[in-house]
Amino acid sequence: MYDTEIPSRHDGLLHITERTSWEDALGTGWYRTSTRGVSLDEQGFIHCSLPHQLCAVAEYVYGDADDLVVLVIDSERLGAPVEYEAPEPGAERYPHIYGPVPTSAVSKVVPVERDAEGHMLLPE
Repeated sequence: MYDTEIPSRHDGLLHITERTSWEDALGTGWYRTSTRGVSLDEQGFIHCSLPHQLCAVAEYVYGDADDLVVLVIDSERLGAPVEYEAPEPGAERYPHIYGPVPTSAVSKVVPVERDAEGHMLLPE
């Protein structure tokens, strides 16, 4: 279930993660990682991005990580609420999922590759 393109803004929420976190979720049926090294239980929500936000988030949080995937999440298949919140007053708002993500709500899994200089290659 790996794809090569990230869909448009209307097709889903995006969440970048380590491939092993996604594969662990496939075993249980539930994805529960908020962000790198932080669980849903610890954070209270799962960090997501819209397509135009993904590159900055990916480089900031996972800039030195390997074997990453982008999960495309269909918000209509979630059983948890999605809130759009800013990390600080006046900043851009990001989607946060307030509960676990059923693996059935992930419509695509896009592998993240790097160029020869080590920069992430993410579809725009």
